[in-house]
Amino acid sequence: MVEPRFRWTFRETPVPTAPAAAAASERGISRRLASLLAARGATSGVEIAAWFADPLDGLHDPGLLPDADRLLARLTAARDRGERVLVFGDFDADGLTGLAIMTIALRRFGVAVEPYVPSRLDEGHGLSLAALDAAVASGSTLIVTVDCGSTSVTEIAAANARGLDVIVTDHHRIPPVRPAAVALVNPHRADSVYPDRRLAGSGVAFKIAQLLLADEPGGPAAALALADLAMIGSVADVAPVIGENRSIARLGLERLRRDPRPGIAALLERAGVAAEAVDIETVVFAIAPRLNAAGRVGEARAAALLLLAEDRTEAAVHADALEVANATRRDLMKAAVGEARAAVGDASSDAATVVRGPWGVGIVGLVAARLAEDRGRPAVVGADLGDVVRASCRSDGSLDLGATLERCADLFTRFGGHAGAAGFELPTDRWDEFRDRFLRFAGEAEPPDPRLALSIDLALPAIDVDYGLYRELAGLAPCGPGNPDPLVAVLGLTVTRVRAATGGHSQLTLRRERDVLDGIAFGRSDIAEVVREGDRVDVVARLTSRRFGGFESLQLDIRDVATSGSHPVAAAVLAERGFGPMLTASVP
Repeated sequence: MVEPRFRWTFRETPVPTAPAAAAASERGISRRLASLLAARGATSGVEIAAWFADPLDGLHDPGLLPDADRLLARLTAARDRGERVLVFGDFDADGLTGLAIMTIALRRFGVAVEPYVPSRLDEGHGLSLAALDAAVASGSTLIVTVDCGSTSVTEIAAANARGLDVIVTDHHRIPPVRPAAVALVNPHRADSVYPDRRLAGSGVAFKIAQLLLADEPGGPAAALALADLAMIGSVADVAPVIGENRSIARLGLERLRRDPRPGIAALLERAGVAAEAVDIETVVFAIAPRLNAAGRVGEARAAALLLLAEDRTEAAVHADALEVANATRRDLMKAAVGEARAAVGDASSDAATVVRGPWGVGIVGLVAARLAEDRGRPAVVGADLGDVVRASCRSDGSLDLGATLERCADLFTRFGGHAGAAGFELPTDRWDEFRDRFLRFAGEAEPPDPRLALSIDLALPAIDVDYGLYRELAGLAPCGPGNPDPLVAVLGLTVTRVRAATGGHSQLTLRRERDVLDGIAFGRSDIAEVVREGDRVDVVARLTSRRFGGFESLQLDIRDVATSGSHPVAAAVLAERGFGPMLTASVP
């Protein structure tokens, strides 16, 4: 019996409304694809039309952002008076790309800009007092934050006391007490009328670029040219690729494929990816890790300089530095994950994983993500820094981390984040109290099955999986968080070959009635250990197309494997199509 690693859940496929079905039919869209679109929120004829419309039509008026008028007035005054502006970004990919967008846009607007990237170790998240010193030293009279600042009440009060104005641009939660900023541009404000609250920090910066440059000669086109940076930051920050974010992603991908800016071109070259082949996956696995690496193992300034580089020679220098940092990050993470797993031990009864150790603050988020994936429950990993612990949290989808940390706010020196990822700092002597409280809250939301859920869009007998289906599902692209790659349960396959592949992967050759499908399971070396030739299996996979030797063939990007018919839904589909009797269901 081949047991799946994940808990297979089959998505409800809504029946499209009559207007949605009509709109889909007009565009030659199948009813099946219309159902998948409905499951992703496109439930009306207007939304179906918008999904396939020009991405420019999906961009909203930036003037609808909260305090957009106050921001524009203050920055216009800064330009007219010749003031210098310090742009304060965060040190992750979203903050760095947002910093680059804001810096480029403000310079185009005619403002003298001083970009500032904080130290993850020395300053942590949010506007820092060190940045106020830097603003004064550089002669800046105004600070614009990117991807942070909504919770920087104390720091902004200190800035005001020193004669510095602050404009906050952010997308994180708004605290009960708002900072005394000149403008707080955050679509999550309770009084916001902006049509889409799902923008990342770089997305907010992109909208501000559109606002600033709307009336400048050549400005609208210059602002749109920043969509590549907004797309990278949004994807890196796991913002949902739906609504306006999807429009930004489409525009950004087109720009990257056609004419990548020098810094991104240098990263792609080192990752061995051709510009024309860039997709969301490229951002997730090649671009974002390299941008994040500098801040995880040292200082993120090299990444900011790379994004702002105007020629390939300068970009190459910074790209080489990021490549070295990324290699170091991989080594540190591998060691820290091993140590964290050992420290956790067999805490199988806990509703969450909470652990701290002597790890760098730049990698605890990565370790938390790995533990959440390993154990199918939320994870909190803290870095011991003497008198304080600085921690990162990652969710498995069962717990809203931002809301949960708010319930522990009295313990923290600082905290922030959203549902899927968050972080905090607290005195070391409060760690045990935090751990007890967090585990209690996590227990209230703990799912009955501790395995991570694998959400499946379609369940089909293997004979129905073909290039027609592959082309149909391509209508959902670009895919990412909120609009994930469609996963198909391919049912009733016979294993004719299985082998372990270099890098911890498993390769399978799977026979159906008259031909075979090739499959690869990345990072799943365990599959080659439990699956045997002759096994009858069902697989959950993403459909891909592979070119080799001048031929193109369908390939399965396998996420999980189980004995055929062992899930009741799979058994029912096979039985309905007459592919043998239903097997006894053993997987809930």
